[in-house]
Amino acid sequence: MFILLSAAVAPGLALLSYFYLRNQMSTEPRKTLFQSFIYGALITFPIMFIQHVLQAEGTFSNSFIRDVLFSSGLEEFFKWLVIFVVIFKHIEFDDPYDGILYGASVSLGFATVENVLYLLSFGINTAFIRAVLPVSSHALFGVVMGYYYGKSKFAKNDKEIEYLLLSLFAPILLHLIYNSILTFKGYWVYLIAPFMLFLWWFALRKVKLAHQHLVQHLFEQNKI
Repeated sequence: MFILLSAAVAPGLALLSYFYLRNQMSTEPRKTLFQSFIYGALITFPIMFIQHVLQAEGTFSNSFIRDVLFSSGLEEFFKWLVIFVVIFKHIEFDDPYDGILYGASVSLGFATVENVLYLLSFGINTAFIRAVLPVSSHALFGVVMGYYYGKSKFAKNDKEIEYLLLSLFAPILLHLIYNSILTFKGYWVYLIAPFMLFLWWFALRKVKLAHQHLVQHLFEQNKI
């Protein structure tokens, strides 16, 4: 059991540590990041409850609508809502790169609990593929979400609402593509690899841009 739980939790913590250590200009309080991770973990249960009820009631007769459109939108909306309600106005959200960290933290909290439940059901043999695909994809969706949250919070050109909307709809779109690929039975393996490479490139580009925005932000505040 200990080995299984370790295999389920380790990928999320490793990815969060990676994005945390990428920030060399400022150190975000670990307590606040841990709280964000816990919030992300907690939303797993209402999300799963809603999905279970709607499936049991047969609300969606079309599996694509249920498993791709609705599931992607529901998960990303709950993650977005946590950041908006709990973190966006928080005093610790004080530079553009913080959005990356909080977005990744909330997403990885969700992905970690989901991963634990999945491995408990299907065994440790699925741990590697789960780490490479669902856990890392959730982290990268969170990075994109957090990047636009950071842009929204520190926008100076009346684009706060535009960036706030992008913080929701950009990860939903990416999640939709990811879930759509998984529906291609027998072919998804050939499609998921280039998509994941693109997703890593896209998210890491957002990390680089957020770091540049952080440097500019600190310069304007005469901190560097």
